[in-house]
Amino acid sequence: MKKVSFGNSGLELSQIGLGMAALGRPGYINLGHGEDLHHDYSVESMMSHAHSVLDQAYDLGIRYFDMARSYGRAEYFFNQWLQKKNPAEIICGSKWGYTYTADWAIDADVHEVKDHRLEVLQRQWQETKENLGHALNIYHIHSATLESGVLDDSNVIRHLWGLKERGTIIGLSLSGVAQSETLLKALNITSEGVPLFGSVQLTYNILEPSVYTMIQKAFDVGLGVIIKESLANGRLSDRNNEPSFSESKKVLSSIAQNYNVGIDAVAIAYIKQQPWPSVILSGASNREQLVSNVRASSLELDKSDLQRLSLLKEPSESYWKTRSCLAWN
Repeated sequence: MKKVSFGNSGLELSQIGLGMAALGRPGYINLGHGEDLHHDYSVESMMSHAHSVLDQAYDLGIRYFDMARSYGRAEYFFNQWLQKKNPAEIICGSKWGYTYTADWAIDADVHEVKDHRLEVLQRQWQETKENLGHALNIYHIHSATLESGVLDDSNVIRHLWGLKERGTIIGLSLSGVAQSETLLKALNITSEGVPLFGSVQLTYNILEPSVYTMIQKAFDVGLGVIIKESLANGRLSDRNNEPSFSESKKVLSSIAQNYNVGIDAVAIAYIKQQPWPSVILSGASNREQLVSNVRASSLELDKSDLQRLSLLKEPSESYWKTRSCLAWN
């Protein structure tokens, strides 16, 4: 698989990475998540399932793996896989700022709680280091927003500088309609001309392309770019049977049939062909989805198809409202 230079970090990451949001906990908002896990939610079964997908990812050439403290037992599952396989060339990233609260339940009232205070950063950093050790290269603030105040917290920022000085790439992941505004604020956090952040993880896909200009700006100033939710939590897949999506699905299906791939591969290829090199996360819940996603790595869409796909975008506010209504399953 092709590798891309990760900003000014000196690292090279596989162009497609594996995000473990759907593999580390029994409940998630991806369409059809329960079916992907065969409704078998024991810790042992889920760890075996996660290891099977990780094996497949490695065999397909994926070398970047992305997780967070709030992804249930994702870091622990990954730790056990690392110890068992001891694979080469692995680079991984994790995130702090959300705490998993579902206690392995699917119908929990609250699945994760956001908290960007310094004491959470200190606690979750230690937890992540215990799980990932030397494999941890990139450490993100999880879903940084202007409202959370994390970018204005001098104690948090000072601590992140300390982690950066010890060799960790500090980044932030973004969500919501104000992704661009939050990223712009983050880019202005510097010391003697040196930026704090070397990585940014954003939601960008066919339906929600509003951060395009800011991604280009981040890339131009040397940040590594990671794209999450490339399939819009399954909405850009055959599983989306919402009547309001039917016309867009026809367009996607027509293009996919022409290239003999799935809708998912078309959606990922669309991102891959943007002018800023990036790592695109697959959020696959099983081996079959992952194989289908990775077909995008060798797919080149022609200009007319890229233009047709660009017309499927939704208003940003509408996209995030729809996402907020997706059911944990």
